[in-house]
Amino acid sequence: MRCFARSLPFGAEVAGNGKVRFRTWAPDHDALSVKIDHDTPVPLQKAADGWFEGVLPCSPGATYRYVPPDGSELADPAARAQAGGVSGPSVVVDPCTYQWRHADWLGRPWSNAVVYELHVGAFGGFNGLRERLPELAALGITAIELMPIAQFPGSRNWGYDGVLPFAPAACYGSPDELKAMVDTAHGLGLMVLLDVVYNHFGPDGNVMPRLASAFFRDDLDTPWGPAIDFRRPQVREYFIGNALYWLMEYRFDGLRIDAAHAITERAWLVEMAATVRKEVETVRHVHLVLENEHNDAGLLQGGFDAQWNDDAHHVLHVLLTGEADAYYADYAADPTDGLAKWLGDGFVYQGQPCSHRDGAPRGQPSSHLPTTAFVNCLQNHDQIGNRALGERLSTLADPDALRAATALLLLVPQVPMLFMGEEWNSRRPFLYFTDHHGELAEAVREGRRREFSKFPAFRDPERRERIPDPNALETFTDSIPDFECVQAPPGSTHRDWIRELLALRHHALTQRLPGTSALGAEVLGPGAVVARWRMGDGAVLTILVNLGKEVVTDPAPASDQLLFETPTGAFDRMCEGCLVPGSMLALLAPAPEGDAR
Repeated sequence: MRCFARSLPFGAEVAGNGKVRFRTWAPDHDALSVKIDHDTPVPLQKAADGWFEGVLPCSPGATYRYVPPDGSELADPAARAQAGGVSGPSVVVDPCTYQWRHADWLGRPWSNAVVYELHVGAFGGFNGLRERLPELAALGITAIELMPIAQFPGSRNWGYDGVLPFAPAACYGSPDELKAMVDTAHGLGLMVLLDVVYNHFGPDGNVMPRLASAFFRDDLDTPWGPAIDFRRPQVREYFIGNALYWLMEYRFDGLRIDAAHAITERAWLVEMAATVRKEVETVRHVHLVLENEHNDAGLLQGGFDAQWNDDAHHVLHVLLTGEADAYYADYAADPTDGLAKWLGDGFVYQGQPCSHRDGAPRGQPSSHLPTTAFVNCLQNHDQIGNRALGERLSTLADPDALRAATALLLLVPQVPMLFMGEEWNSRRPFLYFTDHHGELAEAVREGRRREFSKFPAFRDPERRERIPDPNALETFTDSIPDFECVQAPPGSTHRDWIRELLALRHHALTQRLPGTSALGAEVLGPGAVVARWRMGDGAVLTILVNLGKEVVTDPAPASDQLLFETPTGAFDRMCEGCLVPGSMLALLAPAPEGDAR
């Protein structure tokens, strides 16, 4: 049996011979004890720089808490598991109990990635998700991305309120059940990516301030409270250790770093990426993806593979819905030009003033980056769930235009991402849900309604009252995808169409993606653009899309091979040289003779 345990400098480590080493950073205290199961607390030895440690008789499965001099009982900030959620004790875990069946899995190149974002709780936990993995593999998905799974308060949550970053949420299953899900995915050829939150802790159950207030800055606040102090070596080590833990002990194929722009020390991101590249086995394909409002192109040349490209989403959303509230206002003046910038350069904002940032410049030039440095989507958890009523594009957009935009998403030589349920064009909402109680529950509920009071549609107090309560159980159950649609008989379903598109992508484009470069994009008319790329083998891909409402001139070269068109047959029926509304055309010209790349 091969063990992939990652030795950590903190937490509870099985030491053998019936003993466990306990170690934590608690500089706020002169003494610290550990209470194992229900026994009397045992003092830990104080070491340098605020560390406490001890090797004590203990076995895997035992529960424990740290006890400071005031007698309170606290979870371990580096617990590998929790009993009873954030308010319960931590659990000693032996990471070598799981027997990996696909220990030789090395991952897949990033150019292979077709990402599917999902919420584990909506799939029924780790075991429920495991049962549905064959469906996703058969669809053509090559990577699933889990919204955060670190232990959060209650039994339902988006995961961004996590407070114990090393402990898989107990309501989703055990550590071994999580490993079994990852293992099964690997057996099906699926990469598994994990969304991790290193920019803040949630508001309920965070024990870190009670052990180490120095973990946070006293001079800088974020929307979630005091900023985490990444200037301190203990803090840097804690989160780098967490990244390595998920990648090595659980064999995740990559991490998506949530809100990297909210991490105060950019140098830590560089350090983390460099450490991952150094520590993780070099034969494995391991991928690091950013969410970063700064559009920092430099990080995408410094250890990170890609970034969620919000620019692409926002431009497409404005074109499909006409909405111009909040950050969409930055794309509403000329969304067609934004569409061309995205397809030709990657980022739309590459240093221009951004009104949503009070006119401050945003972004850096990005046209030199690999096309696979951009992860694009039409929908994700944020862009659906942060709407007051959680509507999907299936209820907001013209069906023909949405179909053309979906084809564009899946055939552009960047990395496409679908959100759970999108493959069958689900109309079920995805809402913001939590499981807080008491004053915190009231604050979250009223805060959300107050947030939307700025929007014209919700200035009426009665309409704001109809915004679902995040803490209500039905808000979560209403967000579970209508999986019965997956069981629809094969034929002319939307899911079959997505499968055909992904099969085309894998057959015609995936192997050509390494070395691909953009050749530019041109505006054809309102909502319509033509873009071209020279693929890695020298072939030229041309994509024309019309998300507007007018017929525009189609400058597609007639000699190129037709890869795909939607709606099918539209170009045969319309006048020669026309691109009708709600259409997308992809053509491929083979590499010139002698152009071997």
